[in-house]
Amino acid sequence: MTGLIAGALHRCRLSLTMIVVMAVVSACASSGGSIEDTMAPVAPVTEKYAAIVVDAKSGKMLYGANVNEVRYPASLTKMMTLYLMFEAMDEGRVSRSDLIPISRNAAARPPSKLGLKAGQSIPVDTAIRVLVVKSANDVATAVGEFLGGGSEARFAQMMTAKARTLGMSRTTFKNASGLPDPEQVTTATDMARLSIALRRQFPHYYSYFGQKEVTVAGRTIKGHNKAMDMIPGADGLKTGYTRASGFNLATSVRSGGKSVVGVVMGEDSAAIRNARMARLMSTYVSKAK
Repeated sequence: MTGLIAGALHRCRLSLTMIVVMAVVSACASSGGSIEDTMAPVAPVTEKYAAIVVDAKSGKMLYGANVNEVRYPASLTKMMTLYLMFEAMDEGRVSRSDLIPISRNAAARPPSKLGLKAGQSIPVDTAIRVLVVKSANDVATAVGEFLGGGSEARFAQMMTAKARTLGMSRTTFKNASGLPDPEQVTTATDMARLSIALRRQFPHYYSYFGQKEVTVAGRTIKGHNKAMDMIPGADGLKTGYTRASGFNLATSVRSGGKSVVGVVMGEDSAAIRNARMARLMSTYVSKAK
């Protein structure tokens, strides 16, 4: 009976959180497009460019460009992979010390990767850190198989189903890593929704996204989210890149009582992506409530 009550309470809390998250970014979805205030240029925008800045407290879109246009998420995908991992941990299905096996399929994933061999394993806690810092595709696939009952394709269906509960209406996942797939798509609005959901639903795990290095088997791996060092109050989230997507970035900022999430997609280089996000945050954080 106690377990049934606890489960019901968890489901109730989760449902309430989903309602809040969908409401938080409602202004973005209803806007249909852009709020392109005048800003000093960083670089010419590309055809793939899309961006959004959202006041995470009020849900107001402070800036938007092509916010509901379909784009490729690249490794921003791993934010959903981690969302489902955190959910499994909260539900007691997974612990930080559990070992995730590395299959031949996972070991064969192309870079970025940790380079694990088939038959090896990695602790859940280390896997989370590696996904954030290294954005390792072999580990992402292993996590997908681990949580998807041995099938990354099944896990991708779980990811898409979760996206729908979060109000991510234009997102479809086909893998756990963000490696190229023409059917794996999202929008800047949907990635903002996911970013806010991670912060709201998992504050006890959110600090993982602020980590800048991870040590595995005595080897220290440095992250490449340089925007973290460029933006006052930045506390984490994720980078992404494929040739098809361009350079993507989701950034959370909390400063002076303000709480803002930004997403930039489709830039021509990491340097431009980071500079664009820094400029957006310097312009719009002060306008949040």
